[in-house]
Amino acid sequence: MSGPLDGVLVVDLTRALAGPHAAMMLGDLGARVIKVESPGSGDDTRGWGPPFVQPESGDRESTYFLSTNRNKESITLDLKDEADKATLTELLRRADVLMENFRPGTLARLGFGTDVLAELNPRLVTLAISGFGHDGPEGGRAGYDQIAQGEGGLMSLTGSGPDDPQRVGVPIGDLLAGMYGAYGVVAALMEREKTGRGQVVRTSLLAAIVGVHAFQGTAWTVAGKVGAAQGNHHPSIAPYGLFHCKGGSVQVACANDSLWRKLCAEFGFDPEAPGMVTNGDRVEHRQEVIALLEDAFADIPAEELLARLAKVGIPSGKVRTIDEVYTWDQALSQGLLVDVDHATLGRLQLPGPPLRFFAPGPDGETETTRRDHGAPPVLGADGDAIRAWLDGSAP
Repeated sequence: MSGPLDGVLVVDLTRALAGPHAAMMLGDLGARVIKVESPGSGDDTRGWGPPFVQPESGDRESTYFLSTNRNKESITLDLKDEADKATLTELLRRADVLMENFRPGTLARLGFGTDVLAELNPRLVTLAISGFGHDGPEGGRAGYDQIAQGEGGLMSLTGSGPDDPQRVGVPIGDLLAGMYGAYGVVAALMEREKTGRGQVVRTSLLAAIVGVHAFQGTAWTVAGKVGAAQGNHHPSIAPYGLFHCKGGSVQVACANDSLWRKLCAEFGFDPEAPGMVTNGDRVEHRQEVIALLEDAFADIPAEELLARLAKVGIPSGKVRTIDEVYTWDQALSQGLLVDVDHATLGRLQLPGPPLRFFAPGPDGETETTRRDHGAPPVLGADGDAIRAWLDGSAP
């Protein structure tokens, strides 16, 4: 139950969110992740807050940092210091994966260009994450999530309407770049089993955001239609979105005509009314569909409405607050909250990894998901142990 990447060594030179998230994903899967931080301050996110835990003490920790650094060790190295560069060199000789999200060219200027890394460790897989790509006319541009959300078109699709562009409520460009990066690393490790050699995997916040344009992308590339924000209703399916009811709201998804007819039967609508027969008709008459449902739902409390929708098989749900999610039995059943022991903060609960693993057998499945998770490290906490391991004085 140590995870499918047990035995893989990751050297994590990243900071902020995209790279640390990618490294944490590999750590969740059992890899040993050594996080290299700057002396004194460490990862930028150690100072991002509030909220901080124990803000009045010298041991305060940023909840932002805690969100993206579980299952890692920490060592502090000054990459302009020759002795510390030698320590990093020894780490890279032993590593399977190197992760970095410096501006393009920075690692080479520090003496660790791709040619040097290939000679140092031919089996090394390197993940490099940038803001807008490592080449091209704007390849050296600094990348921050909200800027990338805007430049990548995502904000134009998010908000109450075309004149109200909004950022997604989490740094989704960073998180997606981390996810794409992690899966690129795993693919490169698999290919290494065939070739015996590592390679460089590159992605960017821009590429990750464009990578999830989905139907909004092909609406433009194939049909020439430019998508725009339109609030909480789907641009290609109706009814599909958030509807107000007595004292609250519910979300309803009628993704096909069969579900639409079930909804009509339960609430007394005419499924053959003009403008309502097919999904295409309903999309063209979306405002009339919304008004029809909200008028029918106006006097029905949310819990009663959800029960009626569930009874007839209409996909539906509530809009939960964050605290409600982490006390919801279904979320807890999926391992989405884990307990860890932090060096200075004691016992903590953190959001858990989103993957579970099962081994099939003659008597059914046995879950093999990793259960023992390490807390995010205190700055430099593992430096002495890592150096002792490198010089052979520790196993």
